[in-house]
Amino acid sequence: MTTAMVLGADFEARAAERLRREPPSLGETPRADLKGDHALTPGPWTLPGISGPPRLAAVLIAVVDRPGAPTILLTERASSLRQHSGQIAFPGGKMDPEDDSPLATALREAREEIGLDGALVRPVGYLDAYLSGTNYFVIPVLGLVQPGFRLALNREEVESVFEVPLTFLMDEGNHEIHARDLRERIRSYYAMPFGNRYIWGVTAGILRNMYERLYGR
Repeated sequence: MTTAMVLGADFEARAAERLRREPPSLGETPRADLKGDHALTPGPWTLPGISGPPRLAAVLIAVVDRPGAPTILLTERASSLRQHSGQIAFPGGKMDPEDDSPLATALREAREEIGLDGALVRPVGYLDAYLSGTNYFVIPVLGLVQPGFRLALNREEVESVFEVPLTFLMDEGNHEIHARDLRERIRSYYAMPFGNRYIWGVTAGILRNMYERLYGR
Protein backbone atom coordinates (compact mmCIF):
# COMPACT_ATOMS: atom_id res chain seq x y z
CA MET A 1 0.00 0.00 0.00
CA THR A 2 1.48 3.31 -1.05
CA THR A 3 0.91 6.71 0.48
CA ALA A 4 -0.39 8.02 -2.83
CA MET A 5 -3.11 5.36 -2.91
CA VAL A 6 -4.42 6.34 0.50
CA LEU A 7 -4.20 10.08 -0.06
CA GLY A 8 -5.90 9.92 -3.43
CA ALA A 9 -9.01 11.98 -3.97
CA ASP A 10 -10.98 8.74 -4.34
CA PHE A 11 -11.07 8.01 -0.59
CA GLU A 12 -14.68 9.08 -0.06
CA ALA A 13 -15.82 7.35 -3.23
CA ARG A 14 -13.96 4.20 -2.24
CA ALA A 15 -15.48 4.28 1.23
CA ALA A 16 -18.98 4.88 -0.10
CA GLU A 17 -18.57 1.95 -2.49
CA ARG A 18 -17.02 -0.56 -0.10
CA LEU A 19 -18.62 0.20 3.25
CA ARG A 20 -21.99 -1.12 4.34
CA ARG A 21 -24.91 1.24 3.83
CA GLU A 22 -26.87 -0.28 6.71
CA PRO A 23 -25.46 -1.25 10.11
CA PRO A 24 -24.84 -4.94 10.76
CA SER A 25 -27.29 -6.55 13.14
CA LEU A 26 -26.60 -9.00 15.92
CA GLY A 27 -27.05 -12.51 14.60
CA GLU A 28 -26.84 -11.80 10.88
CA THR A 29 -23.24 -13.02 10.67
CA PRO A 30 -22.31 -16.56 11.76
CA ARG A 31 -20.09 -16.38 14.84
CA ALA A 32 -17.33 -18.17 12.98
CA ASP A 33 -17.21 -15.28 10.48
CA LEU A 34 -17.39 -12.42 12.99
CA LYS A 35 -14.51 -9.98 13.20
CA GLY A 36 -13.16 -9.51 16.69
CA ASP A 37 -10.60 -9.99 19.43
CA HIS A 38 -10.79 -13.74 18.87
CA ALA A 39 -9.52 -13.51 15.26
CA LEU A 40 -5.85 -13.98 16.14
CA THR A 41 -6.31 -16.31 19.11
CA PRO A 42 -8.18 -19.59 18.63
CA GLY A 43 -10.36 -20.59 21.53
CA PRO A 44 -13.18 -19.04 23.59
CA TRP A 45 -14.89 -15.99 22.13
CA THR A 46 -14.74 -13.86 25.27
CA LEU A 47 -12.33 -13.39 28.14
CA PRO A 48 -12.69 -15.62 31.23
CA GLY A 49 -15.47 -14.59 33.58
CA ILE A 50 -17.61 -12.93 30.90
CA SER A 51 -20.81 -14.56 29.69
CA GLY A 52 -24.26 -13.82 28.31
CA PRO A 53 -25.38 -12.34 24.99
CA PRO A 54 -23.22 -9.60 23.46
CA ARG A 55 -24.08 -6.01 24.37
CA LEU A 56 -24.54 -3.49 21.58
CA ALA A 57 -22.14 -0.56 21.15
CA ALA A 58 -21.08 1.85 18.42
CA VAL A 59 -17.99 3.95 17.73
CA LEU A 60 -17.29 6.86 15.41
CA ILE A 61 -14.36 6.63 13.01
CA ALA A 62 -14.02 10.37 12.41
CA VAL A 63 -11.93 11.01 9.30
CA VAL A 64 -10.83 14.64 9.36
CA ASP A 65 -10.75 15.89 5.78
CA ARG A 66 -7.49 17.81 6.00
CA PRO A 67 -6.35 18.85 2.49
CA GLY A 68 -3.95 16.28 1.09
CA ALA A 69 -3.48 14.57 4.44
CA PRO A 70 -6.68 13.20 6.01
CA THR A 71 -6.44 11.98 9.60
CA ILE A 72 -8.43 9.86 12.03
CA LEU A 73 -9.49 11.34 15.36
CA LEU A 74 -8.65 9.20 18.40
CA THR A 75 -8.97 9.66 22.15
CA GLU A 76 -6.88 8.69 25.14
CA ARG A 77 -9.18 7.47 27.88
CA ALA A 78 -8.91 9.10 31.29
CA SER A 79 -6.53 7.46 33.76
CA SER A 80 -9.21 7.59 36.47
CA LEU A 81 -11.56 5.20 34.69
CA ARG A 82 -12.02 1.76 36.24
CA GLN A 83 -11.94 -0.01 32.88
CA HIS A 84 -9.59 0.54 29.93
CA SER A 85 -7.99 3.59 31.55
CA GLY A 86 -5.30 5.26 29.44
CA GLN A 87 -6.14 3.21 26.35
CA ILE A 88 -6.51 4.66 22.86
CA ALA A 89 -10.07 4.55 21.58
CA PHE A 90 -12.59 5.91 19.12
CA PRO A 91 -15.34 8.11 20.52
CA GLY A 92 -18.16 5.72 21.30
CA GLY A 93 -19.84 3.46 23.81
CA LYS A 94 -22.78 1.23 24.53
CA MET A 95 -26.15 1.84 22.89
CA ASP A 96 -28.75 3.42 25.16
CA PRO A 97 -32.44 2.51 24.87
CA GLU A 98 -33.25 5.97 23.52
CA ASP A 99 -30.72 5.66 20.66
CA ASP A 100 -32.61 4.80 17.50
CA SER A 101 -29.54 3.61 15.57
CA PRO A 102 -25.80 2.90 15.90
CA LEU A 103 -25.20 6.23 14.14
CA ALA A 104 -27.20 8.00 16.87
CA THR A 105 -25.11 6.23 19.52
CA ALA A 106 -21.80 7.12 17.88
CA LEU A 107 -22.74 10.79 17.45
CA ARG A 108 -24.15 11.06 20.98
CA GLU A 109 -21.04 9.52 22.51
CA ALA A 110 -18.75 11.78 20.44
CA ARG A 111 -20.68 14.81 21.68
CA GLU A 112 -20.62 13.65 25.30
CA GLU A 113 -16.97 12.58 25.32
CA ILE A 114 -15.22 15.24 23.26
CA GLY A 115 -17.86 17.85 22.40
CA LEU A 116 -17.90 17.07 18.66
CA ASP A 117 -21.02 18.57 17.07
CA GLY A 118 -22.85 15.82 15.18
CA ALA A 119 -23.94 18.36 12.58
CA LEU A 120 -20.30 18.55 11.46
CA VAL A 121 -20.10 14.79 10.78
CA ARG A 122 -21.08 13.48 7.34
CA PRO A 123 -21.77 9.75 7.68
CA VAL A 124 -20.36 7.58 4.88
CA GLY A 125 -21.09 4.01 5.94
CA TYR A 126 -20.52 1.16 8.37
CA LEU A 127 -17.74 -1.37 8.81
CA ASP A 128 -18.43 -4.96 9.79
CA ALA A 129 -19.26 -5.38 13.45
CA TYR A 130 -16.46 -6.23 15.88
CA LEU A 131 -16.92 -8.64 18.79
CA SER A 132 -14.74 -7.59 21.70
CA GLY A 133 -13.30 -9.92 24.32
CA THR A 134 -15.45 -8.11 26.87
CA ASN A 135 -18.54 -9.24 24.91
CA TYR A 136 -19.51 -6.02 23.14
CA PHE A 137 -20.88 -6.17 19.59
CA VAL A 138 -19.29 -2.96 18.35
CA ILE A 139 -20.61 -1.27 15.20
CA PRO A 140 -18.09 1.19 13.64
CA VAL A 141 -19.56 4.22 11.84
CA LEU A 142 -17.26 6.09 9.45
CA GLY A 143 -17.92 9.80 9.03
CA LEU A 144 -16.11 12.71 7.40
CA VAL A 145 -15.41 15.83 9.46
CA GLN A 146 -14.30 19.14 8.02
CA PRO A 147 -11.36 20.91 9.75
CA GLY A 148 -12.09 23.88 11.96
CA PHE A 149 -14.24 22.09 14.55
CA ARG A 150 -13.96 22.87 18.24
CA LEU A 151 -13.86 20.24 20.96
CA ALA A 152 -14.69 20.27 24.67
CA LEU A 153 -13.35 17.19 26.45
CA ASN A 154 -15.20 15.45 29.24
CA ARG A 155 -12.21 15.03 31.55
CA GLU A 156 -13.94 12.28 33.51
CA GLU A 157 -13.77 10.10 30.40
CA VAL A 158 -11.11 11.51 28.07
CA GLU A 159 -7.56 12.56 28.87
CA SER A 160 -6.69 13.90 25.41
CA VAL A 161 -7.62 13.86 21.72
CA PHE A 162 -5.18 13.51 18.85
CA GLU A 163 -5.11 12.79 15.13
CA VAL A 164 -3.18 10.11 13.27
CA PRO A 165 -2.54 10.34 9.51
CA LEU A 166 -4.72 8.02 7.48
CA THR A 167 -1.60 7.07 5.54
CA PHE A 168 -0.06 5.60 8.68
CA LEU A 169 -3.12 3.67 9.81
CA MET A 170 -3.94 2.29 6.36
CA ASP A 171 -0.36 1.13 5.74
CA GLU A 172 -0.23 -2.62 6.37
CA GLY A 173 3.46 -2.27 7.24
CA ASN A 174 2.42 -0.50 10.47
CA HIS A 175 0.08 -3.32 11.54
CA GLU A 176 1.99 -5.35 14.12
CA ILE A 177 0.83 -8.46 15.98
CA HIS A 178 1.59 -8.41 19.70
CA ALA A 179 0.59 -10.70 22.57
CA ARG A 180 0.02 -10.37 26.30
CA ASP A 181 -1.50 -12.20 29.23
CA LEU A 182 -5.11 -11.07 29.59
CA ARG A 183 -6.99 -12.66 32.48
CA GLU A 184 -4.67 -15.67 32.66
CA ARG A 185 -4.71 -16.32 28.93
CA ILE A 186 -2.20 -15.31 26.28
CA ARG A 187 -4.01 -13.44 23.53
CA SER A 188 -2.66 -12.04 20.28
CA TYR A 189 -3.89 -8.71 18.93
CA TYR A 190 -3.12 -6.01 16.39
CA ALA A 191 -1.07 -3.01 17.50
CA MET A 192 -0.11 0.18 15.65
CA PRO A 193 2.41 2.09 17.78
CA PHE A 194 2.46 5.76 16.76
CA GLY A 195 5.11 7.85 18.48
CA ASN A 196 4.38 7.56 22.20
CA ARG A 197 0.82 6.36 21.54
CA TYR A 198 0.13 2.63 21.73
CA ILE A 199 -2.89 1.86 19.56
CA TRP A 200 -3.95 -1.72 20.20
CA GLY A 201 -6.81 -4.10 20.95
CA VAL A 202 -10.29 -3.26 19.71
CA THR A 203 -9.21 0.08 18.23
CA ALA A 204 -6.37 -1.44 16.22
CA GLY A 205 -8.55 -4.41 15.27
CA ILE A 206 -11.24 -2.13 13.85
CA LEU A 207 -8.61 -0.12 11.96
CA ARG A 208 -7.23 -3.36 10.54
CA ASN A 209 -10.74 -4.32 9.39
CA MET A 210 -11.09 -0.87 7.82
CA TYR A 211 -7.86 -1.43 5.91
CA GLU A 212 -9.01 -4.84 4.70
CA ARG A 213 -12.40 -3.48 3.61
CA LEU A 214 -11.06 -0.40 1.78
CA TYR A 215 -7.58 -1.34 0.60
CA GLY A 216 -7.07 -5.07 1.09
CA ARG A 217 -6.59 -7.35 -1.86
